[in-house]
Amino acid sequence: MTGAASRRTVLTAALAAAAGAGGVPSAAPEAAAAARHVDNRFWATHADWSGGSTAGTRVVAGARPGVVIGSPVRRTTYRDPHTGRTSAWECASWTSAPHRPGVPASEIIVSWNAHTPAGTWLQADVSGTYSDGTAMPWYIMGRWASGEADIRRTSVDGQSDGKTSVSTDTLSVNSPASGLRIASYRLRLTLYRTPGTTRTPTVWRVGAMSSAVPDRFTVPPSTPGLVRELIVPRYSQNTHLGQYPEYDNGGEAWCSPTSSQMIIEYWGRRPTAKDLAWVDPDFADPQVCQAARYTFDHQYEGCGNWPFNAAYAATYRGLNGVVTRLQSLTELESLVRAGIPVITSQSFLKQELTGAGYGTAGHLMTAIGFTAGGDVIANDPASPSNPAVRRVYRRREWENIWLRSKRHNAGGKVVSGTGGVCYLYWPESPTAAQRSALAALGIH
Repeated sequence: MTGAASRRTVLTAALAAAAGAGGVPSAAPEAAAAARHVDNRFWATHADWSGGSTAGTRVVAGARPGVVIGSPVRRTTYRDPHTGRTSAWECASWTSAPHRPGVPASEIIVSWNAHTPAGTWLQADVSGTYSDGTAMPWYIMGRWASGEADIRRTSVDGQSDGKTSVSTDTLSVNSPASGLRIASYRLRLTLYRTPGTTRTPTVWRVGAMSSAVPDRFTVPPSTPGLVRELIVPRYSQNTHLGQYPEYDNGGEAWCSPTSSQMIIEYWGRRPTAKDLAWVDPDFADPQVCQAARYTFDHQYEGCGNWPFNAAYAATYRGLNGVVTRLQSLTELESLVRAGIPVITSQSFLKQELTGAGYGTAGHLMTAIGFTAGGDVIANDPASPSNPAVRRVYRRREWENIWLRSKRHNAGGKVVSGTGGVCYLYWPESPTAAQRSALAALGIH
């Protein structure tokens, strides 16, 4: 569980036409498209990058095409609010072509995959147009580097134009009930390096999940369609209680990086002994400490920044990571069927999830399979030990706490739910089944 989760505001749309939709029905493609409330658009191919506009960047080919600094267009300074240090940088930028989601959006979450060697970092921004024809300003969705020597990775608070606002990692329409939506958007990458060097970040994936999740306390039940369990490493966040409290109070709040580490290792990657040399040798599972440190958002003061977790996963050789939403447990089943576990975000009261033994304002766990009865098999890091991480949760309870967009908290107040938010990590060379399962969600 993450103690910082209660600071996140996730605003959701009230779309009467979609209020009863629990997923895409098995009907004609036109009907399925009309029922969707999630749109994924990621730029990752040479054609994608070449279709954007450059200002000092250039497109590089290869197995993982991307953008790098070519000839910087300007010099600037950046005062890091978390260190107080002001440094000079030269920079270049890439801007995507406009994208118009299939459904006008009430929320956008941007994620990216990149390599940032020492002396470099990047900033990801989003802008667009509203459904009333007016323009949205450019919003900063993250300042990021894989390391810590140059800047502290950070979200940026206080961004709003009165119509939309940024809360940590999510751009949301302030009043969805007004009917205002985000009609189109563009993404911009600004790449920074130490002046006079030839270093450069390399970004091989950037994109966004835009959505207009129905405003609902309950979701329609799904029909079980899969019996399978993926063998995923098990790590407990609670075994790290009290360790490195500078990273969001230690293991008590490390559900997100602990879940990320489980899936990174599922795909056969892990930090090296050199990477882990900073961790107290008396601590078990030091790779969880590593994940917490390198997903930590110094503004949010937590390890639960969704895009920062996806970006961290993608620092490992040959891995991709994105943040998206799924619309149903059926979609999750299709991913598990293809061998892709799913890190899910949910919030619930203790009595809403039988067997959990806790309630939470925000928690990440990993869905790894389904029983013969259709119940969800999850690696839940909020467990007392690594062997206890594997849990079986009742299907109907689990899908509702994950997919709903509104709920009642312990005080009876109406608050937001995550509406199916999840992280997806997969290898650079997926199997045909994995590629197909991702493509069905609009992820390529």
